[in-house]
Amino acid sequence: MNQLPQQARVVIIGGGVVGCSVAYHLTKLGWQDVVLLERKQLTSGTTWHAAGLIAQLRATANMTKLAKYSQELYGALEAETGVATGFKRCGSITVALTEERREEIFRQAAMARAFGVEVEEISPDEVKARYDHLNIEDVTAGVWLPRDGQGDPANIALALAKGARQRGAIIQERVKVSGIQREGRRVTGVDWHSDDGQQQGHIACDMVVNCAGMWGHEVGRMAGTNVPLHACEHFYIVTEAIAGLTQMPVLRVPDECAYFKEDAGKILLGAFEPNAKPWAMTGIPESFEFDQLPEDFDHFEPILEAAVNRMPMLVEAGIHTFFNGPESFTPDDAYHLGLAPEMDNVWVAAGFNSIGIQSAGGAGMALAQWMEAGEKPFDLGDVDISRMQPFQGNRHYLFERSKETLGLLYADHFPYRQKASARGVRRTPFHHQLKEQGAVFGELAGWERANWFAAPGQDKDYKYSWKRQNWFENSAEEHRAVRENVGMYDMSSFGKIRVEGPDAEAFLNYIGGGDYSVPVGKIVYTQFLNHTGGIEADVTVTRLSETAYLVVTPAATRLADQTWMMRHRGAFNVVITDVTAGEGVLAVMGPNARALLRKVSPNDFSNAVNPFGTAQEIEIGMGLARIHRVTYVGELGWEVYVSSDMAGHVFETLWQAGQDLDLKLCGMHMMDSCRIEKGFRHYGHDITCEDHVVDAGLGFAVKLDKGCDFIGRAAVAERKESGPHNRLLQFRLTDPEPLLFHNEPILRDGECVGYLSSGNYGHTLGAAIGLGYVPCKGEAAADVLASTYEIDVCGTRVRAEVSLKPLYDPKSERVKA
Repeated sequence: MNQLPQQARVVIIGGGVVGCSVAYHLTKLGWQDVVLLERKQLTSGTTWHAAGLIAQLRATANMTKLAKYSQELYGALEAETGVATGFKRCGSITVALTEERREEIFRQAAMARAFGVEVEEISPDEVKARYDHLNIEDVTAGVWLPRDGQGDPANIALALAKGARQRGAIIQERVKVSGIQREGRRVTGVDWHSDDGQQQGHIACDMVVNCAGMWGHEVGRMAGTNVPLHACEHFYIVTEAIAGLTQMPVLRVPDECAYFKEDAGKILLGAFEPNAKPWAMTGIPESFEFDQLPEDFDHFEPILEAAVNRMPMLVEAGIHTFFNGPESFTPDDAYHLGLAPEMDNVWVAAGFNSIGIQSAGGAGMALAQWMEAGEKPFDLGDVDISRMQPFQGNRHYLFERSKETLGLLYADHFPYRQKASARGVRRTPFHHQLKEQGAVFGELAGWERANWFAAPGQDKDYKYSWKRQNWFENSAEEHRAVRENVGMYDMSSFGKIRVEGPDAEAFLNYIGGGDYSVPVGKIVYTQFLNHTGGIEADVTVTRLSETAYLVVTPAATRLADQTWMMRHRGAFNVVITDVTAGEGVLAVMGPNARALLRKVSPNDFSNAVNPFGTAQEIEIGMGLARIHRVTYVGELGWEVYVSSDMAGHVFETLWQAGQDLDLKLCGMHMMDSCRIEKGFRHYGHDITCEDHVVDAGLGFAVKLDKGCDFIGRAAVAERKESGPHNRLLQFRLTDPEPLLFHNEPILRDGECVGYLSSGNYGHTLGAAIGLGYVPCKGEAAADVLASTYEIDVCGTRVRAEVSLKPLYDPKSERVKA
C-alpha cells in the first residue's frame, strides 16, 4: 500500500463508478490533493455486476442533460485513458404491450424531442424490423432511441479512475474509513485502517464525499448525515452463446418487467420485478467483495416465463449464468446528490437505483461543479439530497419502501401515482376527521395528505390512467365549491420555520428579495435568491412580533429552505426552528369564506381590519387561532393556524358551522387545478434555482430599494434593466379534451422552443392549462404573445391560447373582495 497523505482537500469514500467519476471531474477542474479510499477493490460493490445500459432520456430536462453527458464522456474515455470501456451506441427500443403504456412512451418521446434527444415513435412492424427475434403479437407500439448504448461497467469506472490518477488523484484500494471526525457542522478528517489491519491513520481534510453506494447509509451516519437508501437483490440471467446472434439494440419490455441486452453473442435478461427482495437488513457483511447472493429461481421464474414467450429463441438457449447481486435503492427512486443538509462540508453521490452507469458521468460532473462554485450549476432538485426527510433514514421504513421502489422503475409511470408501501408515517392533526369524511390520501415527504374526497359508496382508491382518472369529477366538484361557494382543505403539511432574535429583520432582508421591515401582522410573499437571481425558495413570511417571523414553505422543501437559511446565517443573531408539527392549518377559501368565519368567531374579518396579506389572532369556537389572509387558489380566503392541541376542536367547529353554507372538504388536486388557472407558480416545477426571478414574472416581489444589499440583488437589477431572457407564459388548450401534466413540448410558430413546467385541468376555464418558459431575449412582450402556439400532447399538436397575465381573475379582484 502506498503511503497516504495526512492532509487532503477532499476525501472521496467509495471506489465504484460514481466515486471514480467524482475524482475524475474534480481533477479535471484542477483540484489537487484529491484522495479516494476504497474498502476492498475498485468496482467490487455493485459496479462490477451492473448491466451497463446507457440511456439518455430521463424524467426531466436536467437529468436528461446529465445522462447525455455520460454517454458522450464514455465515448471519449478510451482515447483519453487507453482503457477500453466497451461503449457502443447500439440504440435502444422500448415496447408497449397496452394502450396505457403506448401513451406513456409516446409522451416520453415527445418530451425527449423537447429535451434535444434523437427519438422516433415506431409501429409494431417497425419494432420487428429492428429486433427480428421479438414476438410482437401483442405489442402496441415502440420508441427507438438510436444514440442509446451499452458499455462495460467495470472498465468505465477504471477508465475514470485512471483519468483521475493521471491528473494527480490518489486512489487507494483496501483502505476502509473507520471513523469521521467532526466539529460542529464541519468534518475535520477521516480515520482509516488497511484491509489487513496492519496500518491505520488519519487524513485531515476540507471536505468529504460519500460515494459509498449501498454502504452510503452507514457512512452517512458516521458523518452525522442522513443518506436514506437500502440494498435490494437484483436478478439477471446470461444465456449460453446463441448461434448467429449479432449486435442488437438494448430492448426494454416494461410491461413484463424485463430488459434484454446482447453481449458477445449471448443474451442478458434482467428484471425489475414488482415485489423486490430487500437485502442486508442487519448490515452488509464485512467481507463483501465481488460477491453474489444466493439464487432464487422461483422468484425470477415468472419474468423468465414471459421473456421466453416474448423472445422465442430463448426456448433453445441454455442458461450460462444465473446472477443475483445487490444494488441500492432510495425511497423515491431518485439518486442522492449534493451537500448534506446536516453538515457544511459533507457531499453525497449515492443511491443510484440501478442507473448508476448511465448517471455516473453526469452526476460526477455536476457535483464537481457544485463543489467548485459553492452553488448548484443548474437545477438538481430531483436528486438533491436535501429533499430527503430525517425520518426516511429509519431502517424499518427503508426496508419496507425498498420492496416497492425497485419495481417502480418499470411500472406504469401514471400521473399522480402514489407509493403504496411504508405509508402513514406522518399524519396531520386532522387526519382522522378527513378520513371519516371520505378522504383519499396521497403522500409527500412522508405526510399523508388528502388529495381528493370520495363520494358515499365510491371506492377510496386511485384508478390510474393517462386519461381522466376516477377522481377527476370529484376534484372538479371541489374546484367549483372553492370558485363558487366555500371549501376547506388541510395545509398542515406545509413547512413552518420560525426565525427569531434581535437580528431577525436584518437577516431576512439579507437572505430574501422582499422587504421585511413591515408592521407586526404583515405577510410578505417572497423568494430567497441565489447570486444569479435564481429562486432557491418560494415562501410567505409573516411578522409575528418585533423579533419573530414565520416562514411558510412547501412541504417538500422545508428542510432545504431551512438549510439554506442556516448556511447563510453568518453573524446574524437569530434562531431558526422548524415548528411544522406544532400547528395544524385549515384553508377556508371561496366567496363565502368570510361568512363562514363570521359564524365561528367574534373577530372582524373586513378589509378594513384584516386586508389581504395580513394576519391576526382570533377566537374561534371555544379556542384560539391565528388567521393568515393569503391564498394559493385565487379566491377570497384565510389559512387558519391552530395549535395541535386545539386542532380537532377547530375542525369540528368549522365543519359544523359550514353545513348551512354547504361547505365542501377539498384536496390537494383541487388546490393544484385552481392555482394553475390563476397562474400561481409551483416551486420545483415552474420556478427553480436556475429560473431567474424576473423571467418567472416575480420581479414585483423583489424590492431593490429596501435600503440594504441582499443575495441576488445585482443579478435582479441587471435583468430588470435588460429585460427578461425568457417569459413564463400560461397556456390554455383550445380543445377541452386533452390533458396536460408537465414536460409537453411548446411549439411557437411551428418550432419547438421549450416545454411545459407544469400542467393540470382548469375546470373553470374549461380546458387543460399549462405553464412554461419561452425564450424571448430582446423581444417585446407583445411580440411574444403575437405568435401562434401549440402544445405537443402525445405526438398530437394542439392549439393553445397564451397569456402573460393570469387567465383567471387577472386583476385579483376576487382575492381582495
